[in-house]
Amino acid sequence: MNSENIVKNLRLLWRTDRIIAEMRLRHMLVGLSLRAFAALIAAFGLLMFELAAYFALVQVLSAIVAAAILGAVNLAIALILLFIASRRGLGQELALANQIHDSAIDALQLEAQAAQSQVNRLLHHPLEGMLPLIVPLITAAIGHLRKPAAAE
Repeated sequence: MNSENIVKNLRLLWRTDRIIAEMRLRHMLVGLSLRAFAALIAAFGLLMFELAAYFALVQVLSAIVAAAILGAVNLAIALILLFIASRRGLGQELALANQIHDSAIDALQLEAQAAQSQVNRLLHHPLEGMLPLIVPLITAAIGHLRKPAAAE
């Protein structure tokens, strides 16, 4: 278990999560703005086409049939625009960020397993874990006992 590796992997995980969230947000904003812009253009364009088509159809058909035909055309155009907006993909950047994210999580899981095994070893053999602390204390105590007492 290495605390530097844990910190490094946590930072990597945090950064990739942030990158993934930013990419998804950008994708959603671009899609939304494209849909809004398409709706605005379609509204103005259709208004002019419908006005011209309505005047042309009223001379041949009744006003009700002309309005129904134009309404059906409007719905077909709206469905086509929604289909195009929904088919836009995220790209390879998100796939790369997801791979880095997954590798960081795997590394953190390995570090957690190593920490768990070390804690289990310390619980089952407590003297083995205390030995690195006891040896310097014993040498310091022996060194302190060997020094002559200060003269009064």
